[in-house]
Amino acid sequence: MATEGQSEYESVLCVKPEVNVYRIPPRASNRAIRAADWKLDAPDWTGRMRVTARGKLVFVKLEDKISGELFAQAPVEEFPGLTVETVSDSSRYFVLRIQDDSGRSAFIGIGFGDRGDAFDFNVALQDHFKWVKQDDEFKKQAQTPDTTPKLDLGFKEGQTITLNIGQSRKKDRSRPQSSGGFGLLPPPPGGKLAPPPVRSTNHNTQPSEGESDTGFLLDLDTSNSNTAAPSNPTTTASSDLWGDFDSVSSN
Repeated sequence: MATEGQSEYESVLCVKPEVNVYRIPPRASNRAIRAADWKLDAPDWTGRMRVTARGKLVFVKLEDKISGELFAQAPVEEFPGLTVETVSDSSRYFVLRIQDDSGRSAFIGIGFGDRGDAFDFNVALQDHFKWVKQDDEFKKQAQTPDTTPKLDLGFKEGQTITLNIGQSRKKDRSRPQSSGGFGLLPPPPGGKLAPPPVRSTNHNTQPSEGESDTGFLLDLDTSNSNTAAPSNPTTTASSDLWGDFDSVSSN
């Protein structure tokens, strides 16, 4: 795995200026590892940590702060896994399995003074192996042939379609529309409207012989009924005419 990754370029995932290294006692049982069992106040080595990636493989490198000389490194093929383990009593300490060029390995403890540095180290490993998992899934999908039937929406040879744009229906044009609930009344059956009745409004008509003055006054009152409504004209006219006869009789 490491030999395959050596032909690819190396990218830097995370750099932390200070990390402490501790010798840890051998694991006696399957119980969880506790950082309280280490000598936290007296680290065995202090230096810089640089996390790099070459292909799918990650290398956790412990280097000297000044010269950059490599102190130890741990090749990581998966996370979480046996190469990098967390402790049960703190988020700032980890167990790291280092390995030399000859293949010998050993377990050491590492710790950060700042909790944010430990968080960045953890996230850098998680993001890289999340990318590795997605890349593997994409490659599997590319190698697996797609057996689902594909929907053909293309036109067959000689097939055409017709679009009617801007043409309305004749029924909509012939049907009259009424607005406000008041429609036009239909014409009469004969097709012609009857003329309105003619009313005589000639005020200069002279009464014929034999007609009394009372009838003439009544005609005048009838023709003027559209403009003014006099109060009881018949009674008034009769009283004026008969008043003359009353005055003659009294004499």
